Amino acid sequence: MSALEIGILSVPSLMVLIFIRIPIGMSMFLVGLVGISLVTGGTNIALARLKSETYSAFSSYSLSIVPMFLLMGHFATLGGMSSALFKAAEGFLGHRKGGVAMASIGACAGFGSICGSSLATAATMGRVALPELKQYGYAGGFSTATLAAGGTLGILIPPSVVLVIYAILTEQNIAKLFLAAVVPGIMAALGYVVAISIYVRIHPDAAGTRPAVPMADRFRALVKVWPVLLVFGMVVGGIYLGWFTPTEGAAVGAFGTGLIALINGGLTRETLIESFIVTAQSTAMVFFIILGAAFYNGFLAFTEVPQELSGYVVSQGFSPWTVLTLILIFYLVFGCLMDSLSMILLTIPIFFPVMLVLDFGMSEEHVAIWFGILVLIVVEVGLITPPVGMNLFVINAMDRRTPIVETYKAVGYFVLSDLARVVLLVLFPTITLFLIGK
Repeated sequence: MSALEIGILSVPSLMVLIFIRIPIGMSMFLVGLVGISLVTGGTNIALARLKSETYSAFSSYSLSIVPMFLLMGHFATLGGMSSALFKAAEGFLGHRKGGVAMASIGACAGFGSICGSSLATAATMGRVALPELKQYGYAGGFSTATLAAGGTLGILIPPSVVLVIYAILTEQNIAKLFLAAVVPGIMAALGYVVAISIYVRIHPDAAGTRPAVPMADRFRALVKVWPVLLVFGMVVGGIYLGWFTPTEGAAVGAFGTGLIALINGGLTRETLIESFIVTAQSTAMVFFIILGAAFYNGFLAFTEVPQELSGYVVSQGFSPWTVLTLILIFYLVFGCLMDSLSMILLTIPIFFPVMLVLDFGMSEEHVAIWFGILVLIVVEVGLITPPVGMNLFVINAMDRRTPIVETYKAVGYFVLSDLARVVLLVLFPTITLFLIGK
């Protein structure tokens, strides 16, 4: 059996391991280790790579941004920023039909700007907003669907851990990727607000009403969100303006949110230790997935599967837009089964070389950035797509009395909003790229 055939057979082998519930990082690691041994005719090279890949993967300076962003999210929760964001948004929107749900989306967008994780955003805002939605008569399925969809904003609105990983994998500028994600992130939030507006008109009994908040109280609540704006401006603005590197920006953000949490009384000796432990656990999980992906991708490089796939696509004369559409459909389907980080680590080394050989009438850098944002969006759609949307299960676990089927019914409106946004971004790449210039 040739190296290429072994490389092709590794894909279904990997899928089998994932579907029998072996963790994705371990699955990629095992397939890569066995694959390298088969291709090279022994275990010597595979074991040598075990030493070199482990060191090179974990000693990367760029990857130190991951624990900093995760820690920043924990500190932001301790600092009461999630509650402040929700109260401010609720003050301005809560009295409208579906307004508390809209406020939840606004708060998710704001929290996403200082968190960088979809699941963390969904879980945090679920604890804050779900009781309010229940109090004002919102249907259980509509409430859980809204918060599950809002959670996806955590990874799209910069800073984003997954965008950092994508930038490292494809050797792109992190600051430009963050900037390119701003407009699609805003579009996502506005699209969800429109989806809510349509839903409450079709299902008027799904949303209750609440009294309007006096204007003075609204502005008092708005003033309390200044820490979020300050941290977001320091991190994203500082990175883009060149005041510090992305890793330094993440450290500044973690320090800033930690200081705010300390001032607000949420950061104590016990909560500080707990934050460090949770961050270490999350970082270890992410880094092991990265190690598994590094091993598997190294095996693919031995077999030359990415190069052969790129050559095949070019030789067949497929339209670039057809190829892009097929890749995005693949991500939509498999995004229902895997988390976004695993999907990107597994597939980008295969699909990215294909995208670079296609002619979209743009520079390679623009194609790389545009493709990264599209991939991030469609993978995140998978987090709220039945039957295996991870965000749906996270939120439903907080509301045991709401059947998951009811959440499935309501989340369809948000999925349609996402798909419409993907179509717009595919047809008009300028929407993504105009902020980063030439």
